Amino acid sequence: MNQSLRHLFNAVIALFVVLAISTTAIMTFASNSLNSDSRNIRALYHEFGAPRGLIVASDGTVLARSDPSNDAFSYQRVYPNGATYAPITGFFSIAQRADRGIEASRNSLLSGENDSLWLSKLKATFTGEADQGATIETSIDAKLQTLAMQLLGDGGYNGAIVAMEPSTGRILAMASTPSYDPNTLAKHSTKEASQAYQQLATADGNPMLNHATNELYSPGSTFKIITAAAALESGKYHTDSVVPAGATFTLPGTQTQITNSSVAANGTNGSMTLQQAFVTSSNTAFAQIGIALGADAMSKQAQQLGFGSTIVIDGSPASNNAIEATASKFPSNASPDRLGLAAFGQGDVTETPLLNAMITSAVANGGTMMQPTLVDRVRASDLSVISQTSPSVFSHPFSEQTAQSLNQMMQAMIKEETPQLQIAGISVAGKTGTAQIGDGNSYNAWITGFAPADNPKIVVSVMVHDVTSYGFQVAGPMMQRIMQEALKQ
Repeated sequence: MNQSLRHLFNAVIALFVVLAISTTAIMTFASNSLNSDSRNIRALYHEFGAPRGLIVASDGTVLARSDPSNDAFSYQRVYPNGATYAPITGFFSIAQRADRGIEASRNSLLSGENDSLWLSKLKATFTGEADQGATIETSIDAKLQTLAMQLLGDGGYNGAIVAMEPSTGRILAMASTPSYDPNTLAKHSTKEASQAYQQLATADGNPMLNHATNELYSPGSTFKIITAAAALESGKYHTDSVVPAGATFTLPGTQTQITNSSVAANGTNGSMTLQQAFVTSSNTAFAQIGIALGADAMSKQAQQLGFGSTIVIDGSPASNNAIEATASKFPSNASPDRLGLAAFGQGDVTETPLLNAMITSAVANGGTMMQPTLVDRVRASDLSVISQTSPSVFSHPFSEQTAQSLNQMMQAMIKEETPQLQIAGISVAGKTGTAQIGDGNSYNAWITGFAPADNPKIVVSVMVHDVTSYGFQVAGPMMQRIMQEALKQ
């Protein structure tokens, strides 16, 4: 072999080696990104060429399914009662694929591409059937979700409702309004799907945002549960401890005066018991309690109850597709005046409705806060169980004795301050909240509670944004209705 041929041979061998290495690298490291690239038409036809798995409620109600279609794609994603379940399902679109909700967090299972579905894939290869995705069984109670969305929607409210099972962390309802119809995003026209997305992305009220998990609100007096917990945990306070109150309280180093919404909250001769302060929702009392406890104790209690933490509800936190709740905020190293405001849920403290429900669940569950979950189990197309969710502990934020004292105070609040929110034959525990926003003429109206108080089965937190009524007036009846529906089943 002469020298020229030898050089040509070596060059050809080198090119084959480079080709082999580059092909292996693409197949190994870049396959996922290439498959998910919206410009990859082959991947697009593959995704829409097989039936995507079902998403169902706990009673089997179908939240999302794939129906055969007569166009260029084989299957059409359909969302029965789409707007009711959009905060849970998210959407699957030809233009954006899945970027939120269970459609995103369980995408590989729904598409049938997850490694755990290898047996189903093998069967499909031999039978020639379509490679069907897994079914995702959620913890959502269809009746409670429908009711929660109706209660918010009928009033035209911007708000959120979260219902949970306190002993397990299972989310029974997660309502967010305004909502949207995922079917408008699931159309097989890229142009129509993209236009629908842009319209929703710029719509008033941000309908595609899950207000239960990804919007932060001033919690108002529902935060007094946390301040009361910090006080009880300090060992310096009990439910019958006498605390300073008064008609007004001037925040340290300022001329800002804190007032109360009722004369009863002023106390007698400027003082009252801790339980009386909680029941009457005394701002002046809780501002002084928070300042007396100090920034470290208050911040520690808030952190133990989830403030400052991004909370994963479903999916892997390592992925970009997990359903996560935005971290609620409590000020660190707050000055006494800012601490006084935060102690009764104003100032620099903000919270998601989900965390509000989790905190109430910790009281109902004897001082143990459970990790919130949205999926009960995953089934293959042959109905075999691929995975099942087991309850897990999020934190132990306070003692069982503190939980019992908080339970007692929350029951007293319902009985003495808002008896209209009681349920016949069932003990209810709760705490209202009304947080001033903007110019002070509108509010975030809150209520959070659980029932039966002596054996809690359900926790409900309601937040209605930008209204002119108090929490017990707007949010209270919603909590009551959902509890009644849950406990009659």
